[in-house]
This record gives sequence, structure tokens and C-alpha cells, in this order.
Amino acid sequence: MSQFYNDAIFWIEVDRIKPNPFQPRREFDETQLRALADSIRQYGVLQALVVTRKEVEKPEGGIATEYELVAGERRLRASKLAGLSQVPALIRTTEDSDLMKLELAIIENIQREDLNAVDRAYAFDRLAKEFNFTHAEIGKKVGKSREYVSNTLRILTLPEHIRTALTEGKITEGHTRPLMMLVDRPEEQETLFKEIIFKKLNVREAEGIARHIAVERARKLIDHELIEIEDQFKEKLGTRVRIEKREEGGRVTIDFFNKEDLRALLERIAAENAALGNESASQAAEIANATPLEVVENAPVLTEEERIMAEDKPKEDDEDESLYSVSNFSI
Repeated sequence: MSQFYNDAIFWIEVDRIKPNPFQPRREFDETQLRALADSIRQYGVLQALVVTRKEVEKPEGGIATEYELVAGERRLRASKLAGLSQVPALIRTTEDSDLMKLELAIIENIQREDLNAVDRAYAFDRLAKEFNFTHAEIGKKVGKSREYVSNTLRILTLPEHIRTALTEGKITEGHTRPLMMLVDRPEEQETLFKEIIFKKLNVREAEGIARHIAVERARKLIDHELIEIEDQFKEKLGTRVRIEKREEGGRVTIDFFNKEDLRALLERIAAENAALGNESASQAAEIANATPLEVVENAPVLTEEERIMAEDKPKEDDEDESLYSVSNFSI
């Protein structure tokens, strides 16, 4: 027996169709919805929605028929925008479980490539957590490899603002790979994310930077002092600083996003130097302005015996003066 009623298409009132509670899509682009609505006004709904049918008893008596959407939420929303009162739908004959509703919604969206990377990751996460599917089982159901599922789920380890940028199309799914390489280094991850946005880095360039950071970090694990100095540079300058150690000497690389950042770095260094100069000048002035009383107060305290010995000790300066005195010369 067919899974649909006589394989026939029924016209159902849009207000009687309840949304799928397991719809994996979270974002619906309003511009694209309006464009689809314009197309529906002109040509109608070319692909039928899929719904389930359920008969329930009314509180006041009698039977009411309810419909729940399985696939086609974007078409349903656009149909409402277009002002349609009815939409074509296929009615599934089987009573679908929650798992089946989620599975069908995910598969339909993936086959139509309607899910963005973040929504797809959340959908896979629900299949794994709520229904105990392994990554391999999820991959089999959606026609993807286990590695594809695992890599997609790793997107959820990224900070929320990076996931939002991915959803909004500010970065691509390819950019998430180098960002995830730095998931245990949040400061460097954030700096790379900003570079991707402001410098318009492509995926290859971003991967090169992330790989370089990973290699340099591993190389510096044996030199804790170098890591500490690098971290101090980062804290002082507020940007990523890389120290590359060579057999003799090395190189310090300071990242910046624009001319304003570069000028701000220069002003910060100048301010630090000025502050150090003022501190040195202040110390010199303090010493120059010291009174004899202050000098005496800071002198070492002598015992009575040490004082007598100091007074009895002949003074070399006086001896030198008497040596070259006129009274010591005769004609």
C-alpha cells in the first residue's frame, strides 16, 4: 500500500496546517520568501507539501481533522505571504513518530540544500542526542559520510557570534575549518575570525594562518619564557603577536587590521615610552632636590666606637692639600 492516500494531491486550507515541531530550519530569508511568494502568485505551488492527518474529538463533540506539516514549510510560509487560502498537499497514511518527522524534515531540507551549515549541525545534534543515532547512522540516513557528519557537528563548538556570522553568510563553511583548529586558543581564534571578516581572507589563506599558529605553538612548548613574552606582547598591544625564534635571533610579527589600528599601536608604544621617561625624570628631580637634612637622615647610624675611630682617621684630602701648600716649599 502506498504511504500516501491514493497517491492523490489534496487541497488543504493553510490555516489548518500546523507547523512541524521538528523543523530543523531556524532561519528563513525574508527576501527569498518574498521572491518565492511572487512566483507562487504567478505560477502557483508547483510542488505539493507533505502532511500527516489526524482525527481528534472536539470538546463540544464531533470529530475534527488536523494536519501537521512534514515537509515544505518554506512553501507554506510563502503561500501565506502570497495570500493563498489553500495549498496542494500529499497526506501520509502512516502515523509518523517524532523521530520520523524529524528525519523526514532533515532529509527533505538537505536534499533541497535548504539548510545552512549551523541549522544542519543542530539537526544532526538532535538526531544524536534525542534518538541516540551514531554519526555513521546519521550519515547513512542523509546520504553523507560519517566524517561529514562529525565535521558538521564540530561547528557547534564555535562561539555563538561566529556561528551567527556563518548563518548570515559573512563567512563560509570552509572558513570554519581553520577556526576550529584554534578552538582551544580563543584569543587567537577571535583574531583570525576578525581577519577573515576585515581582510576578506579566503579559506586557503585562513588555513595557512591557523596551521602556522599551531606549528609555532608546538615549537614553543619547550620554551616557556618565549610563550610568556609573546603573551605579554599580546596583552600590551591588544592584537596577535608572533615570535619566530631562529638559530640566531628571530622575528616579531605584529598583526593589524587597518591604518587606524597601526596608528593606535604606534601611539600606545609612544605613550609607554613617554611614561617611562617621565618616571626617570621624576626620580632624577627627586634626588637633585634632596635637602642636606634628607641626606643626613638617610646616612648609616654609627656606634660610639665607630664614630671615634672615624674622627681619629687621617683625611687623605687634607694630606693632599698640605702636600701642595706654599708653606711646604722653600727657596
